Amino acid sequence: MNTPSSRELRQLRARAHKLRPVVIIGGKGLSPNVLDELERALNDHELIKVKVAVGDRDQREAVIGSICEHSRALLVQRIGKIATLLRANPKADPKKSNLYRQ
Repeated sequence: MNTPSSRELRQLRARAHKLRPVVIIGGKGLSPNVLDELERALNDHELIKVKVAVGDRDQREAVIGSICEHSRALLVQRIGKIATLLRANPKADPKKSNLYRQ
């Protein structure tokens, strides 16, 4: 995936502003079920928010890094416990994708 320009990142953050987290990672961390749900959400929606409700800032940072590495997603933005991720899917359904619908 190409690294988006600062203008494209700004547009992605604006598009993600109204989104709610679709995956919530709690005390059990990155379980196989959470990773499966993350894959499904990225395939369907491409641009998603994830709530990482674990430990302190360093632990959250490590979990977000693991998520991005495992899912091959780009971290668009992180504010507190909420991370916005992007992984383009050329075969995405325009009715489900947060990149195509308004």
